[in-house]
Amino acid sequence: MKPYYEDDAVTIYHGDCREILPTLPPVDLVLTDPPYGIGEAAGKNKSRGLLATSKDFGNAAWDDKSIDASLMAVVREMATTSIIFGGNYYDLPPSSCWLIWDKENGATDFADAEMAWTNMSKAVRLLRWRWQGMLQGDMGNKEFRYHPTQKPVPVMRWCIQQAGEGVNTILDPFMGSGTTLRAAKDLGRKAIGIEIEERYCEIAAQRMSQSVMAFDAV
Repeated sequence: MKPYYEDDAVTIYHGDCREILPTLPPVDLVLTDPPYGIGEAAGKNKSRGLLATSKDFGNAAWDDKSIDASLMAVVREMATTSIIFGGNYYDLPPSSCWLIWDKENGATDFADAEMAWTNMSKAVRLLRWRWQGMLQGDMGNKEFRYHPTQKPVPVMRWCIQQAGEGVNTILDPFMGSGTTLRAAKDLGRKAIGIEIEERYCEIAAQRMSQSVMAFDAV
């Protein structure tokens, strides 16, 4: 299949990952945030602003249901290491290592944290990184929001770093606006993304064309 976008580090495919995954070689790490079936694409975000008007991402149906068990199995088989956000919504094997993103949301109806299941053999790890409102992250690096379930780039960089050394190629089969790919590229890794909605492929391609940031790949 012809890539939607490609450079020296990143390849983006527009289409259904069910069709594209069988054509790809194995990778070192799957890092992804699949639909959980909680309806976050259905215009929820626009009603959540307390001090300012929240962004309206429109109303879509891609998060009306979670992915099926057979597709989850294919996703996990693509890599030696898997990090799957929303793993608490799926029937996955017991794990000693969950990655916890503490969002420091305060008094909102957003979750206080998000949990990523992993197959790594180490202890639970936690990162505090504020995402909602005007005081994001380190309060000096506010990110533009392209997608209703978008993750911060520093959170995804942290996830990649948790996977340890030897992670050279990363796959995100539910790419969204391309945050996993952006984080991988910033760390000097290669990445493959798949996204079914073309508008997000275009946004991700634009994000990939920006200059690579300087971060330690540890």
